Amino acid sequence: MGDQYKIRASDRDRQQVVNRLRSALDDGRLTMDEYVDRMGVAYQAATYGDLAPLCMDLPASTPVIARPSATVFPRVGYLAGLPTVLKVLWTLWLVAVSINVIVWGLVSGASGHLAYPWPVWVAGPYGAALFAVSAGLTLFWRSRPPLVRLQVKASLRAWIGDLACWQGFLQCAGCCSCRGPGC
Repeated sequence: MGDQYKIRASDRDRQQVVNRLRSALDDGRLTMDEYVDRMGVAYQAATYGDLAPLCMDLPASTPVIARPSATVFPRVGYLAGLPTVLKVLWTLWLVAVSINVIVWGLVSGASGHLAYPWPVWVAGPYGAALFAVSAGLTLFWRSRPPLVRLQVKASLRAWIGDLACWQGFLQCAGCCSCRGPGC
């Protein structure tokens, strides 16, 4: 059995360990920091011996009783995985198009005949641009391993925090390295 721990692990083996860690994270058995640390070690593991300790303190399978109830819904829909900025842009686009369609409907109803459908020119180009950005971002995020996604999100949060601090340079409370009066 000791020889088995010296056998080199495949990408599939590493991914199975990461999937098990992810289910442990979902069950609340691991914290996010533990998950990120163990996931990094799993992706760098060379042998089965490197992978074995990562799941040693986790149960072999999740008990049926520990499953969440039916009130927990997975994130579904196209907009569910998008960043907040794009969700806000989609909402603004939908509001603008809705207002234009309502105005067009009122004008058409008041004149007694269908007016030229000019809301298409409001909805079309902006909607196509938002769709292209959203689809590109979704494909970009799905092509990255989970560890890279977490690292990029953490660095983006830090950058946004520094940016907010630079914007409030004179009111800085020492939350970053901007060297403002409060730092």
